[in-house]
Amino acid sequence: MPTLPSSGTPHSDDEPHQDRELAESFGADAGRYDRARPDYPQALVDRVVAESPGTDVLDVGVGTGIAARQFQAAGCRVLGVDVDARMADVARASGVDAEVAPFETWDPAGRTFDAVVSAQSWHWVDAVAGAAGAARVLRPGGRLAVFWNVFMPAPDLREAFADVHRRVLPDAPLNPWALGPLDAYEPLSTKAADGMRQAAAFDPPEQWRFDWQRAYTRAQWLDQLPTHGGTGRLPPATLADLLSGIGTVIDTFGGGFTMGYATVVVTAARTDSA
Repeated sequence: MPTLPSSGTPHSDDEPHQDRELAESFGADAGRYDRARPDYPQALVDRVVAESPGTDVLDVGVGTGIAARQFQAAGCRVLGVDVDARMADVARASGVDAEVAPFETWDPAGRTFDAVVSAQSWHWVDAVAGAAGAARVLRPGGRLAVFWNVFMPAPDLREAFADVHRRVLPDAPLNPWALGPLDAYEPLSTKAADGMRQAAAFDPPEQWRFDWQRAYTRAQWLDQLPTHGGTGRLPPATLADLLSGIGTVIDTFGGGFTMGYATVVVTAARTDSA
């Protein structure tokens, strides 16, 4: 469900990067996004750094800098690129250097990097053009790593959330909680890997997975729900009904719960001959 269209699944024509209005909607409440969205497993950051030839990192779709700050803390020098100036402003305020442009048309001005990463945002980039752009700025052996956090709730919690969505959004084309947790992300991962292959500049793509957990209070969970693309664009009354219903569910779980996450990664190293 994170950062996907309103159905909780990829765009109906499997080209979410063409939905620029939705792609640029997250900056409407950039402060909430930065405050409420989860970060990423330290093991992921450590592995990307360990398998890259150096510590110069380009973060595509840097957003408010959540992942960028983690790479900085691991000793990397990070430059971010984002299409939304509001998100980039928050990233800069937190100490992340960020430039504003769609990655497909961004000018690297001769700069090169040891790793190109994209956290929760590669589906807003054309997969083939994005991979080719990454190859152009990566040093030989440099690594492209794109990744998403996937909700992995306990079955009883998932069904309770699904019931709320059925009641509040009966006409939604798909219920995100009624899907298998990883189902919505398989097309994104496949498309990312295909883009890397078509760029003809990378070793065969690999898929990594990191499982972890985060505890949420009722307030914390309700704070992050409007940061998801489709949810945040619901009519105010509908959003209020959704938040009220989800809040009631959390109350029945004791006022908080632990959400399981799987962070799924598609990654490839740039070939020396590219």
